[in-house]
Amino acid sequence: MSSSSSSNTKAQRRDAAREQARKLREAQAKREKRNRSLIIAGVLALVVVVGIALYVIISQGNKSVIESVADVPANTSVQDGGISLGSDLVAGTENSGAPVLDVYLDFSCPHCATFEEINADDIDSLVAAGEATVVYHPVAILDGSGGEYTGFSGRAVNAAGIVADQAPEAYNAFQEGMFKLFAGASAEPTDKEIAATAVEAGVPQKVADTIAAGEHPYKDWVAATTKQFSRDGFTGTPTVLINGKEFDGWSEPGALVEALKNQ
Repeated sequence: MSSSSSSNTKAQRRDAAREQARKLREAQAKREKRNRSLIIAGVLALVVVVGIALYVIISQGNKSVIESVADVPANTSVQDGGISLGSDLVAGTENSGAPVLDVYLDFSCPHCATFEEINADDIDSLVAAGEATVVYHPVAILDGSGGEYTGFSGRAVNAAGIVADQAPEAYNAFQEGMFKLFAGASAEPTDKEIAATAVEAGVPQKVADTIAAGEHPYKDWVAATTKQFSRDGFTGTPTVLINGKEFDGWSEPGALVEALKNQ
């Protein structure tokens, strides 16, 4: 073989080796690009999944417990179970533009009874004059029935739901009567005693009969309002808010009225 032929063969081998190396580099580059694309797609997919999960968690966290309850009394808030009273002192009404007084109460709470005794007449006067809206939030944090809400607190809130739903004009008087009933009882008042108090407050006998019969249609609502009370960060009753800010001076006669008028 001539030297010329030998040189050509070596050149061809070098060219072939270079071409093979080029093809290997291109294949490797394609694999790396594909792998990067897969990694990026995986990361994006993970971000989307995490984003959806966070959205669901935040949405559920912002959702009121009461919103999941099937039977919620009319004239009550699905956000916090509040029962608002406007100038006619009828459940489910409000005085537009007036300061809002929120009162969280338990019917078996002696401090709530004290709040009622000191402030109820003043609140009624302000609300009737259109100078405030009061929103009562009956809860059963003192129910001693192990979460079944069959103690007086739970049964009383259930009855409050029935009155708000079916006899809203009598709610205010009914609430006042409930505190007097518990204060004067030697034992936990029965459903029949709650019903009798309702009639004295102006609740129609037919409505009161459902209470006397021990019907608790709003048991799940009672549980939800009580749970929402804790979720909102409150721990004891009475909890009193004026335009969303806690007010602790309610035990001094006239202080609540003055605070509301200064809003």
